[in-house]
Amino acid sequence: MADEARVRKVQERVQQTVASMIGRRVKDPRLEFVTITDARVTGDLQHASVFYTVYGDDAARAGAARAFESARGLFRSQVGKVLGLRLTPTLEFIPDALPESAAALEDALAAAKAKDATIAERAQGASYAGEADPYRHDDEDGEDPRGED
Repeated sequence: MADEARVRKVQERVQQTVASMIGRRVKDPRLEFVTITDARVTGDLQHASVFYTVYGDDAARAGAARAFESARGLFRSQVGKVLGLRLTPTLEFIPDALPESAAALEDALAAAKAKDATIAERAQGASYAGEADPYRHDDEDGEDPRGED
């Protein structure tokens, strides 16, 4: 197994290489709105998972997945040239779930903000059901709260 620093360097180089190839060498229109978000390499440097996001609808995501499948060999050969390792890692392209999870968080925050606004609106004209301070204080009455004098 390679040390962590070397694995990290290989991950960075794989991510940079694939990202630069999308803009320069691979002229597939299905990859126009693709962003490479991360790359993970196994400890033995034999397999690399490349994570990507696609700006667009489900058809654009499916098209990008097919484009990555068809150009997998080209990406792998270029990664092998750049890395200069004895064995070139296999590449796997995985759609990143980051935009969906970010959208779910945004929706949850918006719902919480709306609920807070309705609670604040209801509380605006509200008054206490009893006294403002419902607790008994010993110094006010002069009486012993246990009923003893």
